[in-house]
Amino acid sequence: MKDTLTLFVLKWLGHCPLSVGRALGSVVGWLMWHSRGRARRVTLENLTLCWPELSDTERDQLARRSLKETGKTAAEAAAVWQNSPQWLMQKIVEVEGARYLQEGLESGRGVLVLAPHLGNWEVVGSFLATQAPTTALYQPPRQPALDALIYEGRRRSNMALAPTNRRGVGQLLKALKRREIVGILPDQVPEPGNGGEVAPFFGQPALTMTLVHNLIQRTGCTVVSVFAERVPAGFKVVIRPADEGIYRDTVVESVTALNRSVEECVRRAPAQYQWEYKRFRRLPADYPQRYR
Repeated sequence: MKDTLTLFVLKWLGHCPLSVGRALGSVVGWLMWHSRGRARRVTLENLTLCWPELSDTERDQLARRSLKETGKTAAEAAAVWQNSPQWLMQKIVEVEGARYLQEGLESGRGVLVLAPHLGNWEVVGSFLATQAPTTALYQPPRQPALDALIYEGRRRSNMALAPTNRRGVGQLLKALKRREIVGILPDQVPEPGNGGEVAPFFGQPALTMTLVHNLIQRTGCTVVSVFAERVPAGFKVVIRPADEGIYRDTVVESVTALNRSVEECVRRAPAQYQWEYKRFRRLPADYPQRYR
């Protein structure tokens, strides 16, 4: 029943004007704050760790804004999945740093895009697919009906989807060797045994994927960071070169630079980052254990 209701709401939101979806998403975020549930607790804990210079009042204000922005992201994603790429391109009102993506494509080495959980990452994937053939990792949700909605929505934008296993990594390698775009959410905590290294993120130890480092070493690809910032008229796509340290041969240096690249993006629009995600989990036993 819950899954059916969720699917119905998402389909309905997908056909609402963007402004209506954002307003309803903001209400959802307001409810998440006032319900004092998991999302609020994790958001406050992450902000306490990552922004210790904020006062309690400033931290609460940022947390409330963040939860409202997360609610907007969900509503917008429903619209992105169910509308055409042409509809989305009309909602992208500005592209900052387009030359970094173009230079990467012209280098003939393939472009690896770091798309953190900032702004609306569904917009990023669809935008990239309009620039060049794009392959992205895809981990299906547990609900089959929701999986079908997301999968078809992403395929509608002409993205190739790679599973989060060895076969999927092979697809990413082939795409980069074909001088195409590969998109990865770099701030996801890797599953045990899937390649992770502890590196600082906002000054805190965080288990960080080594997949990006491995792809760079095997293909010599160019790496850029991309996020779609929510602005009043739609979205502003921001493209930035990754921290130069990401190309280092040493794994720790490379993943540390990956986290610095994500941090640079987050500092541009901190309220639009998904702070309720448990970024500091799955650390080895000799590190602090969060979210108890």
